[in-house]
Amino acid sequence: MSILIFAEGVDKSIKKSSLEAVSAGFALAQKLSTEAIAIAIGEYDAAALQELGKAGANKVLHVNVAGYPSAIAYASIIAGAAKEAGASVVLLSKSALGDGIVSRLSVQLNAASATGVLAVPEVSGDTLKVRKSIYTGKAFAELSLTGAVKVISLAKNAVPVKEDGAAATVESKTYPLSDLAGKLVHQKEEKASGDILLTEADIVVSGGRGLKGPENWGMIEELAKILGAATGCSKPVSDLDWRPHHEHVGQTGVKVSPNLYIAVGISGAIQHLAGVSASKVIVVINKDPEAPFFKAADYGIVGDAFEVVPKLIEAAKKL
Repeated sequence: MSILIFAEGVDKSIKKSSLEAVSAGFALAQKLSTEAIAIAIGEYDAAALQELGKAGANKVLHVNVAGYPSAIAYASIIAGAAKEAGASVVLLSKSALGDGIVSRLSVQLNAASATGVLAVPEVSGDTLKVRKSIYTGKAFAELSLTGAVKVISLAKNAVPVKEDGAAATVESKTYPLSDLAGKLVHQKEEKASGDILLTEADIVVSGGRGLKGPENWGMIEELAKILGAATGCSKPVSDLDWRPHHEHVGQTGVKVSPNLYIAVGISGAIQHLAGVSASKVIVVINKDPEAPFFKAADYGIVGDAFEVVPKLIEAAKKL
């Protein structure tokens, strides 16, 4: 028996959210008196793989594949590794790729599954008890997962990254792919620009139509840079081409779960709230005291963004 954790990467580096999943796997392995095994699929150097050891992995399986494998291919490889390792639990971080893997793994491993889990699962005999957010953050569901194998995706920022783990043993592995795994045809690649990806950011600064035009986005970008944050926007802003579509935060855009979400000039339509409800702290800046966003905010500033944001920038610089 073991805990297998899929470590997702970007640009040959392991994502922070995957390091969180590895740390959760380590904590769960401690409860079950077993080992935590990470599996990294892609082109990574030794330093990147050792980050998994620091996060808690006892061992790392490295499947060095190039190109653009599909979720089908990832699931096929992870299922093969889980069977070989006798894994009772497969953990991964919740992401666009992770969502495509979980259901496939559940079928291939005949496993119980849960997505967007908010903490390290509790152990009760052969049952894992998990908690997840539902109804766009308005309620929580508590699930009991039974069966020989469980597949769980972990919400971002649910578990802090362990940084004092020992060096992990790295094994190079190959696993056969299913007949469907190689059917993906790569046509083109478009990458989001910016130093920090929205889905990985601990802090997000977003702007809405209250900024009046794309020419006023400089202060949003400056505040984000000082805070080490990613920039986002509301759907109307991306629809107007003020900002690129990949910055659109909301139900039909990118769903984020940072430690801090700062909304500037965004009224707070339900579709936008659905994309940010998992944020730990929400700060709203809007000159309309009746803006719906204030009901969801932890902190609110009623004022003109063109007066408030420059003051925030100056205060942040002093820090």
